[in-house]
Amino acid sequence: MAVTTFDELSVNPMAQFIRLVIGAILGIAVTAGLFWTMSYLIKSTNASLDQSGSTNIVDFVRLKRDESIQRRQLKPEKPQPPQSPPPQPPTPQLESLSANAEKIAISAVPVETDIEMSGGFSLGVGEGDYLPIVKVAPIYPQRALSRGIEGYCIVQYTVTKLGTTRDPFVVDGQCTSSLFESASVQASLKFKYKPRVIDGQAVEVPGVQNKFTYEIEE
Repeated sequence: MAVTTFDELSVNPMAQFIRLVIGAILGIAVTAGLFWTMSYLIKSTNASLDQSGSTNIVDFVRLKRDESIQRRQLKPEKPQPPQSPPPQPPTPQLESLSANAEKIAISAVPVETDIEMSGGFSLGVGEGDYLPIVKVAPIYPQRALSRGIEGYCIVQYTVTKLGTTRDPFVVDGQCTSSLFESASVQASLKFKYKPRVIDGQAVEVPGVQNKFTYEIEE
């Protein structure tokens, strides 16, 4: 039996309606299934967190650690008081020396100098007498040393108020060789004395003599 175009148009709307009904039913079923599944998951989750079950939950309290450190302060021991030092010995009283005193010249060859003075010098007689402080040995002349010449030379000078010497000269006929004259005069200029004091005043002493002896020691 042949189906006409009109019959096809009349059948298609019915088929479409049936499809819509079936789709609606399936949609409702799927939606209901989803809702049931979600409800089941929620219930099972609440049941796992239920404290009445066999699972035990341990509660603990975290205490804050006391991080403050108490340091022990060590105090140094008090030192013992120092012992008192022994008393200082008394300072020896020395006669004041002249600051201008020169060092004693040391020659290559030892020279023996004999002191022979005149003009009022007296050791230990009166506090005001002049006293020798520095005696400088003369340098042995090289020419006399090379020739092996020995002898002596007497020099006369004045002791000043400051204890120095001035105006030295060789006494006539009191020098065995002219080679010793210059060395003797130069040495006498370096002598230092404690000046003579009379009535609290320093005075000059003229005519003081000194004998220089030159000997070669073997």
